[in-house]
Amino acid sequence: MPSMQGTSHLAFTVSDPRTSIEWYEKVFGGARVPMTDEPGHLVIGLLTLDGCFIGLHGHGATPKGDQFSEFRVGLDHVAFRCADRAAVEEWAKHLDEVGVEHSGLKDVPYGTVLTFRDPDNIQLEFYSVPPGA
Repeated sequence: MPSMQGTSHLAFTVSDPRTSIEWYEKVFGGARVPMTDEPGHLVIGLLTLDGCFIGLHGHGATPKGDQFSEFRVGLDHVAFRCADRAAVEEWAKHLDEVGVEHSGLKDVPYGTVLTFRDPDNIQLEFYSVPPGA
């Protein structure tokens, strides 16, 4: 099997990259990276403090008012792995501080999860595996 070196980047289609970048900066921190600004296609990137690159794509063809739904074919959610449950707890505190609604920590058989959504309803999650896994 060929090997990989992890995930290169995430690319989300959003209704308004200029609005979404404000939210993603508030949640993840980091530096903005202007990428594409052409008629019908605007892309703004964010390089987070821990090196994750998130691209926010605005396509002119996206219907106004459209929102993400995990019930359509495609992406269900994106989970960011944390070192342990304590790290997920820190993310919950941070989300509270910046005013982002979330699920609260949930302990499930495969670890601890904290779910929240971006302005376009894209489901995101902080996650840690159980000790010893």
